[in-house]
Amino acid sequence: MSDTVSPHDPTSEVLIVEEADAGQRIDAFIASKMPPHVSRSRVQTILKAGGVSLDETICSEPKIRLKGGETITMMVPDAEDAAPEPQDIPLDIHFEDDHLLVVNKPPGLVVHPGPGNWDGTLVNALLHHCGDTLSGIGGVKRPGIVHRLDKDTSGLMVVAKSEMAHAGLSAQFADHGRTGPLERHYLALVWERFARMTGTIDAHLGRSSSNRKKRAVVKPGTQDAREAITHYTVRAQSDETKDKTPTVSLVECRLETGRTHQIRVHLAHIGHPLIGDQDYGKHFQTKQNALPQKLRAKVEKFQRQALHAELLGFEHPVTGDHSSFTTPPPKDFQLLISGFDLG
Repeated sequence: MSDTVSPHDPTSEVLIVEEADAGQRIDAFIASKMPPHVSRSRVQTILKAGGVSLDETICSEPKIRLKGGETITMMVPDAEDAAPEPQDIPLDIHFEDDHLLVVNKPPGLVVHPGPGNWDGTLVNALLHHCGDTLSGIGGVKRPGIVHRLDKDTSGLMVVAKSEMAHAGLSAQFADHGRTGPLERHYLALVWERFARMTGTIDAHLGRSSSNRKKRAVVKPGTQDAREAITHYTVRAQSDETKDKTPTVSLVECRLETGRTHQIRVHLAHIGHPLIGDQDYGKHFQTKQNALPQKLRAKVEKFQRQALHAELLGFEHPVTGDHSSFTTPPPKDFQLLISGFDLG
């Protein structure tokens, strides 16, 4: 019988605990010896599953304190199949290698399975497309989603295919480009002209007191308040008219933080809700009704918020190369823009 470990067998890691390591928790010690993409939570999962031996005795308690001199053996199992089913859904892929891919998400596509959308999502599509090229994220053969777009927001997303890529991309998105290489630009079509062509919206966000599914600007001291900063630049806006026809602006937004619905809530907060936004722009229904008939019909036909993730730049977490991708808005968004006379 061969002693060779097959590709489907778990691999083992053997660690010697030095005297200087005495007093550490076993999960923290193991995680400190693993590559960056093997997280502490992943180590805890393996511990609880009985995959760690301490001096040849199975140890399933992450809180055990080490004494020094022990030998730890951890069995790292192969990645398991993901729960969502692969589905043959067309994808607009702008880049792909062994570690990640960049995809242009169409409007209407939910990113991850959840209540009301257990299939037909971007994750289902990625599982079908990637197949065996997924090396596993957190021990599961699944695509690593490091950021999301709302269902009705279109545009660029990067997805990890390996744990190393997932760890590197997650770190960049946690920084949001403040000190690192991440860059994200969104294009929004909003109501009203701006008094200033550039600006920053610095307003904390939290759960709405009137609707738990929505977000709202809240005071910094509120229990769930999270810092939120959006920088904007007006690219074009319609002229004011004597007949008081409602005006609109085409705005580029850059995120310094990444809160749920951040752009939508921030722009509505300063009086410029996104056209088509049924959650945060309903109070501007009178603007839509005041448009000329043909233009009003075009706006009414646009049944989603006018928001598109136009640019995505990041440092490749494995090669170190910097890449930047751009994609124009989908046709329905372009037709909406063309309906307004933007100077």
